[in-house]
Formats: sequence, C-alpha cells, structure tokens
Amino acid sequence: MTTQPWDFFIVVEIGLDRIHHGFWKFFDEGHRKYQPGSKYEDVVKDYYLSLNRKVGEMLSLVGRDTAVMVVSDHGAKGMEGGICINEWLMERGYLTLEERPTEMVPFSKVRIDWDRTIAWGEGGYHCRLFLNVKGREPRGTIEGSRYDEVRDRLKRELEGLTDDKGNHMGTRVFKPEEIYPVVNGIAPDLIVYFGDLRWRSVGSVGIGSIYTFENDTGPDEANHSQHGICIMRAPGMKARGKVEGLHIMDVAPTVLNLLGLKVPEDMEGKVIGA
Repeated sequence: MTTQPWDFFIVVEIGLDRIHHGFWKFFDEGHRKYQPGSKYEDVVKDYYLSLNRKVGEMLSLVGRDTAVMVVSDHGAKGMEGGICINEWLMERGYLTLEERPTEMVPFSKVRIDWDRTIAWGEGGYHCRLFLNVKGREPRGTIEGSRYDEVRDRLKRELEGLTDDKGNHMGTRVFKPEEIYPVVNGIAPDLIVYFGDLRWRSVGSVGIGSIYTFENDTGPDEANHSQHGICIMRAPGMKARGKVEGLHIMDVAPTVLNLLGLKVPEDMEGKVIGA
C-alpha cells in the first residue's frame, strides 16, 4: 500500500475462517463439545482483536476519500456433527455398493452397483444429492416419468431427519430450479442443509453410522452458514447503521461504481447505497 501506486487494493484473510473451525467449542457454551475453563477459551476473541488492530493499521494509511469495504464470503455457526449422506442412502435402499467397506473410505474409491442405485450424495458444508436418471446417467435406474416422485420422496425423508438424540433437525432441502434464476449443466437434483447448516454433509462411507462428530478429514467445530457481513464506508455516503437485504453479488457492481466504471447490464447484484 505504501510502495506501489494503486486504485484498488484487496487482501484476503483466511485465518478467521480457520480459527472458527478449530476453536469454536472453546468459547461457545452451547456447543456439544464445549470445554469450560479451557486455556483456549479466549483464542477466537483474541484473534478478532488482533485482526482488528491490523485492519486499523491499514486504515491509517488511507484518507477519508478512500472507500473501504470489509466483506465475508459466508457466515459461520457451531457445527454439531456430520450426516453421512451415503450411509443414510444405503440404509434406506437408495444406494448399493458392490462391496461395503469396513473402514472409512472416500466415496470416489468405492465400487457402486449402479444397476441397483437410485441416488448418491457428496460431502461438504452442505450436501449435493444426485439421482441416477435413465437417459442422463450411463446406467440410470429412474424412469423420467418417476423423476419428480422419487425426488419429492427423498426431499420429504431428508426434511424429516432426526439427530442422534431423536430430535427433529430442521433440515432444509432445495430444488436448484426453485432457488437459482438459471440452472446450467447437470446440477444436483437436491441441495441439502442438514440441521439448517448446524450439521455438515459427510460423503465418505464405511463409518458405520449416519452420524459422526468430526469432519471426515479430521476435527472440525464450525460450519459455514448463510449470512456473512458487509461493512462499508465511502466518500459522500451517509451513515445508515444496519442495512438488511444485501447480497454477496452486490459487492462487484458496488466496487465498479466506486471506481467510476460502468456496471455491465447483465451483472447480477445492485450498487450498495445507490
């Protein structure tokens, strides 16, 4: 910032994301793995304070005529555990393997009996679930005329999921065409937020249970969630306090507008403050 000429300066700080994943249970009294009195209890708060000082140092290098935005690409919430989606599908007869593993194996490593498989899912912060449709998949089993019936049944069953203690999870299940203005290629047939993102999706098999309390790549205590933040200051912009209804797609047209550049007509999102 001090040695090169610039019109636009951006820095990505990943540590905040990582510290949420690694240390959430130490400060969140509602987390099932909460450890009271831990020496790590203030780690997350202290990291925020340290990061805040770094942001302050950067702001001290620019004047009031410089627009500043602090943007997160997602929110975060405590993760209660993981739902082993392919274990669940196998248990209900939607997915059949040629040989079931006796230890945890990535789904990409197992041999699937496609002629007896209806659906499979992927792991991640949320689940992408795919149906084995005739004419679309090489060895499809679902007739096109039954597609909506099968998809709706899976949606109902997933939304009815209970957690390891028998409590209703509040899982949300979406059809891509209902939430995206355009669906390109072969999208997931269903998008699943287990426990409204309090649980992540685990794609590995051989775990021996529908429920797990770690990520399949190791310990994890936080999951990505829907609502991030956007803090903005710009010349001529009046203080507005908390503003609802912003979208991550509003960031790009706002930056272009601040730089005096034309916002393409086909760009989604709106200019913040316009």
